[in-house]
Amino acid sequence: MANRLTKIYTRTGDDGSTGMADGSRVAKDALSLQALGDIDELNCQLAVLASHAPESFIVSIRAIQDELFNVGAQLSLGQVMIKHSSVTALEKSLDALNQSLTPLKEFILPGGGLAASHCHVARAVCRRAERSLVSLNREQVMGKGLMAYINRLSDYLFVLARAISQHEGEDEIYWQSKRLSNN
Repeated sequence: MANRLTKIYTRTGDDGSTGMADGSRVAKDALSLQALGDIDELNCQLAVLASHAPESFIVSIRAIQDELFNVGAQLSLGQVMIKHSSVTALEKSLDALNQSLTPLKEFILPGGGLAASHCHVARAVCRRAERSLVSLNREQVMGKGLMAYINRLSDYLFVLARAISQHEGEDEIYWQSKRLSNN
């Protein structure tokens, strides 16, 4: 592979713009860059998760990180990279993880151990990325595959957090709602 970045700083962004993969320049506060930044943050949070997760979960976490680079490429180049097959694969993984978990009868709070907590943070960042993509999708169509993938990914991360908790022998923390009484 040839050197892609021979110099990290270029000074071309000092004016508040940045270069896109297709050669165009956009404002650093554009919706497309907000979405790219949220996807990048999600990928970084997944790296933190991978450094704390049990070994048996790392392959799936790394696969998601690779897929998030495809999301970034789709946002940068405007070429469809995330197809329905990516959504289907994620759904199959989600279903497989969920089979070993007890059904939820109450909401759970983020927690359940260090790795599971990092997974819950990733889930929350994923939801923010999804909100950015929904806003961007109003300006330029992102494609159904991309939108569905990010939506499903937050579901997957929720179930992954539960699976990690269970694997680590950690208790999930159930929400203690303050039920109003008529007293």
